[in-house]
Amino acid sequence: MDPIIHTAPQGSQEWLDARRGVITGSRFKDARSKLKAGGPSKDCLKYAMDVARERVGGRAPEIFANAAMRTGTEQEPFARAAYEAKTGNFVDEAGFITTGDGLFGVSVDGLVDDDGVIEIKTMVSSDTLFTAVVDGDISAYTDQCNGAMWLLGRKWVDLILWAPDLDPIGRQLTIIRIERDDDIIEELEGDLMAFERLVSKYENLLRKEAA
Repeated sequence: MDPIIHTAPQGSQEWLDARRGVITGSRFKDARSKLKAGGPSKDCLKYAMDVARERVGGRAPEIFANAAMRTGTEQEPFARAAYEAKTGNFVDEAGFITTGDGLFGVSVDGLVDDDGVIEIKTMVSSDTLFTAVVDGDISAYTDQCNGAMWLLGRKWVDLILWAPDLDPIGRQLTIIRIERDDDIIEELEGDLMAFERLVSKYENLLRKEAA
């Protein structure tokens, strides 16, 4: 089933409607979150309930757009331009892309040729900067990046860690290439399908209650 590309501007009502009831790439990490015993974590269960609520016509609690999130949105075009200048890659902006059945979706920050994706993360907090750039721990972003390759059939993601205030020392742009690993993606797919079953369970419970 071919993916569906939604081209409405980010934050518009049409964009919000396209995302309603969809398991999104930015939350794939929560969808896979488990307790040590193997069951779904509290974050996983809460997210499943939110998606189920949206699917029956309700509204999940709104995510407050804090200063860090607004900074990330404002900085995205500058990071994209810096990436193009450094790599010579031309980036096509992409909208919200869902699977044909509308169950899963990703909002990637750009597509490169036929094989590549870019994901931009602005290093607003110092903790994030030191974790991702200095320590090289990008685990907070790998599920989202692998999910983009899964849904779009792409071969690599350039994860762009953007810290514009570090321009004086030439470290404002860090690019980490994540290559497609089909074993990792197969495991991700299995976990997300299990999460979809959990969402469907909650959806059915809510519909029965409404009836």
